[in-house]
Amino acid sequence: MFTQTAKLVHQHLRRMHLLHDKAYVNGQWVTAASNKTFPVVNPATGATIGTAPDMSTQDTQQAIEAAHQAFQTWQDTTAKERSHLLRKWFDLLVQNHENLAQIITAEAGKPLIESRGEVAYGNSFIEFFSEEARRIQGEIIQSPIPGRKILVEKQPIGVAGLITPWNFPHAMITRKAGAALAAGCTCVIKPAEDTPFTALALMELAHEAGIPKGVLNVVTSSRENAPSIGNLLCTSPLVAGLSFTGSTQVGKLLYEQCSTGVKRIGLELGGNAAFIVYKSANVDSAIKGAIASKFRNCGQACVASNRFLIENPIYDSFIEKLLQEVRNLKPGGNVGPLINQAQFDKVSSLVEDAVSKGAKVLAGAKPSDHGKLFYEPTVLTDLTPEMKLYKEEVFGPVISIFRFDTEEESLKIANDTERGLAGYFYSQDVSQIFRVSKKLEVGMCGVNEGVISTAEAPFGGVKESGVGREGSHHGVDDFTYIKYVSLGNL
Repeated sequence: MFTQTAKLVHQHLRRMHLLHDKAYVNGQWVTAASNKTFPVVNPATGATIGTAPDMSTQDTQQAIEAAHQAFQTWQDTTAKERSHLLRKWFDLLVQNHENLAQIITAEAGKPLIESRGEVAYGNSFIEFFSEEARRIQGEIIQSPIPGRKILVEKQPIGVAGLITPWNFPHAMITRKAGAALAAGCTCVIKPAEDTPFTALALMELAHEAGIPKGVLNVVTSSRENAPSIGNLLCTSPLVAGLSFTGSTQVGKLLYEQCSTGVKRIGLELGGNAAFIVYKSANVDSAIKGAIASKFRNCGQACVASNRFLIENPIYDSFIEKLLQEVRNLKPGGNVGPLINQAQFDKVSSLVEDAVSKGAKVLAGAKPSDHGKLFYEPTVLTDLTPEMKLYKEEVFGPVISIFRFDTEEESLKIANDTERGLAGYFYSQDVSQIFRVSKKLEVGMCGVNEGVISTAEAPFGGVKESGVGREGSHHGVDDFTYIKYVSLGNL
């Protein structure tokens, strides 16, 4: 069923005006200066959807210069003007909801129902920041000196480089670009090489909305050219800030590269979320939250639960009910493929390492016969610290279960990681809810909830999971400077 749907989507794409095989720079659809391209492959079928320009630093420099030139006028637009254009963009995104979802399914491999959910989620950021543009306020501070006024205002930083991942190719762009444009910044966007067509479709609709040339630019490239493009965005004196969503390893490298220019930086990096179920929890609700938190996008989400900690008195009943739900998950049905061979190999390797060291397999733990990049939904128990899965983010459809006896023990295990993006726990004990939510070392905490992302809430982590926040009114902070103006002798 999934493969047949993917084929129908692929056929429909060829008739879609949103599907572009050229990059978008300074309001124009352009090829790479070298005329080189790279293929974009549907991970569910292995079919090539099309090709995109394999751009280099030369092409990226032109995009940066276009964004810098556009900033000279865009920064002087009123908040109302920016709000109006963002709203027009949002309206077009809504009108093209189904076409956007089909592009995501074709290049990211998600089931169509999940792609539709991502489009709704991604669109919500443009709607939110169209409204937030008019609420980026300054302040007047009481002066200690007579005859002086202290004014504080927020100003756009300039050109923002946005480097986005493949797992949410729509929402990760709109969450960043919506905030940047609302603040008065211009953007150079580098989408992941696996999913460039979603980014280009967004640009088509931004163009139709009337967003001026140079304000938004998309540079596509193969994996080989990505590091040099990233370095240029980090080191160019014309780029004022960088926002990146991706792995902690790459985030650390970009952080270092940005330090040469002391650039404004926002990093949303990897997670290793714990999912704790205490004995007072509503187990049925916890099971529902566990499935949603783990298997969305085949587990390929930075906020996906990684380590499941179950209190001893409910351990057996939780596992029994969990396995019933996991058996209803079907690769090629409601669970899509992993994005590429490298990701498939990583998931397989982590599971094989754990099993070879004594982990018990309750479900899955093997490739699916549905297709080359499909992996069976997997449940493992009896994990120990020497297993790679004990510490590493799996980024796949694998549940690792741990047993604990006390609240203190659960927190010790949950916090025993260098990452601190999201965490989840289920409890009906009000006192415990306040204690645990305070002590979990994460930037986002879901209490009796398995899906917590929304445009209105700040998204980001602590420890090695990143710097800054996206979404909410805090989302514009990475794209604004605070300027203090002192008016004397009044």
